[in-house]
Amino acid sequence: MSKNIVLIGGSHGIGLAMARQLSKEHNLYIASRTKDELGSMNVTHIPFDATTDELDPTALPEEIHGFAYCPGSINLKPFKMMTLETFEQDMHVNFFSMVKVVKTIMTRMAEGASMVFFSTVAVGTGMPFHTSVAAAKGALEGFAKSLAAEYAPKIRVNVVAPSLVDTPLAGRLLSNDRKRELMADRHPLKRVGSASDIANIAIFLLSEESSWMTGQVVGVDGGIGTLNIN
Repeated sequence: MSKNIVLIGGSHGIGLAMARQLSKEHNLYIASRTKDELGSMNVTHIPFDATTDELDPTALPEEIHGFAYCPGSINLKPFKMMTLETFEQDMHVNFFSMVKVVKTIMTRMAEGASMVFFSTVAVGTGMPFHTSVAAAKGALEGFAKSLAAEYAPKIRVNVVAPSLVDTPLAGRLLSNDRKRELMADRHPLKRVGSASDIANIAIFLLSEESSWMTGQVVGVDGGIGTLNIN
């Protein structure tokens, strides 16, 4: 059955990989700053910057069956080099902007709807230089679990927690072959993730095939979050 699915930030990276699959079978609404890669897809695009704009609910369907919030940040620096402004910016884009959007769309979520958020493996596994992003995504995980409890059984809420994924957001960390090799070698599966690796899990969580899952944080991280093979 064709569903109404809303993606916040679906024009690049993981969101774009989701859009390419979801647009084939569903009524897809994408709220993002740009639509460069969306031109050939059957989607409704809503110009929207999650960090500054108010989402117009009238641009959305009356009933939403699936929702995913994709915007995020990667600020990896030693704590002593992190400014308070960096922490505030990361919290804003990863958490407060997400809460604002959820407030806007919540009354439109249909019975049996599914919501998906994105965290990081660094919340569950302490990693150097991740203090800011781990704090912001940790807030997101706590929010998602509480939301899942509050809205069960009407709405399912789950989180995907990736490791490093080859997307524009991670471009600085994967800017040459040597960096790619080093990053790949850190993972038990010896590669960094692709946008499709994460999109596949997110789409599963939006589907009826995951209908007995809610309040979960699903690690899709090449094994780095649970395995020590060094």
